[in-house]
Amino acid sequence: MKRFTHILTIVALLFLVNRSLAQTTRVLFVFDASNSMKTIYDGKPRIEKAKELFYKFIDSLNHLKNYEFALRMYGNTVKYPPGDCNDSRLMVPFGKNNIQKIKDFIKAVQPTGITPIEHSLTQSANDFPDTKAINTIILITDGIEECGGDPCKAKLALEEKGIILKPCIIGIGLTIEQAKAFDCVGNYFSYEDAGAFSKTLDYVTSQTLNKTTAQVNLLDVSSKPIETNINMTFYNEKTGDVMYNYVHSINAKNNPDTIPMNETKQYTIIANTIPPKQIEHVKLNIGTHNIIPIDAPQGTLTIKRGVGIYNNNDKVKCVIRQAGSMKTLHVLDFNSYEKFIVGEYDVEVLTMPRTYLYKLDILQSTTKSVAIEDAGQIKLTVPEGGDGCILQETKRGELIWVCNLQNNKIKQDFNLQPGNYRVTYRQKSLKQSIYTIEKSFTIKSNQLIAVDLYR
Repeated sequence: MKRFTHILTIVALLFLVNRSLAQTTRVLFVFDASNSMKTIYDGKPRIEKAKELFYKFIDSLNHLKNYEFALRMYGNTVKYPPGDCNDSRLMVPFGKNNIQKIKDFIKAVQPTGITPIEHSLTQSANDFPDTKAINTIILITDGIEECGGDPCKAKLALEEKGIILKPCIIGIGLTIEQAKAFDCVGNYFSYEDAGAFSKTLDYVTSQTLNKTTAQVNLLDVSSKPIETNINMTFYNEKTGDVMYNYVHSINAKNNPDTIPMNETKQYTIIANTIPPKQIEHVKLNIGTHNIIPIDAPQGTLTIKRGVGIYNNNDKVKCVIRQAGSMKTLHVLDFNSYEKFIVGEYDVEVLTMPRTYLYKLDILQSTTKSVAIEDAGQIKLTVPEGGDGCILQETKRGELIWVCNLQNNKIKQDFNLQPGNYRVTYRQKSLKQSIYTIEKSFTIKSNQLIAVDLYR
């Protein structure tokens, strides 16, 4: 009786913690009725020991709310030898108030056939109406796989459908080597070894009763989890489906907050920093709090410019790229602040002419502030529409193209960065190059100059 008491204590604990939850919990019993259950154990056939255990177990669950039960049996219809590796059937589907019906089937069953464990567990996935409930399987067996199957594969198949194979495998009369076959499936309880139950009680309850949670540590350069306020997308690594989409947070105790997770999936996680940081093959430990570290050290960049009347700050953008790359990472507004992963960046400011900032070094938890000069304006007047352009004159005497004139306008305004320039122009009615007009001018911040192009 002590063995029964230990088993019932552990198995009852597997369910009582969830008693108050409104979410439906579905428990499928997979019962071994194969020929080996005829073997005498402790003065009785193993089948009788299994039945006694089963009755006491299910009676203890009869009063629980929001629970539904079902019964699948294997090895109970086709006589061994030869047996049938497909001999596994759902005897009582999920429903309420069906415990007596389940007990009646257990009472009447006689051991007959073979042991198709993988097939039975795989077929069990079809026994659950949906994956929204807490779906649990309890396997009671005295044997190992006899049909060449692999219970480990069955577990993976179940997990893909959101069915948790809870660590509750009750073995009767198995050797140590036989019991090892269930290591990949879940925690194994030996009917014979009462001491094993007390040793594994804490482990079982923590793995099975506690919710699976995760804490994403966004690490700085010193591997401290201080980065936060970053969107995180969790993908099912196998299907590519988005499973969760959260904005990272630090709780009141200055720790990354805790996220309840579906423990059956393997994830790819993308932290949407600039540029994004990605980790793959994230597998959670069931029933525990999981720490997921992601290297995401960040500093801040701001490009500053005054509110001069010629700046057009609302229209001029700053293009951010990683140093040496032509791929645009982000477009930054003047006087705004944005975080970037620590490293070097090139900035192209879409002023006229372009302003280039190379290898700006973004450091951990610091703000890199770069100031751009205010623009000035040239008011250009020409006698008639024509062709030409504005050129920037460098200190070395080079002429760099800035923009073309609009060939259908007489008056044109251009907001330009401070510097020395030349404008060239040939009116439409004069078809020879020698009629080109060239004029030099200088732009200063927040100043307006007028240039008339008449011969």
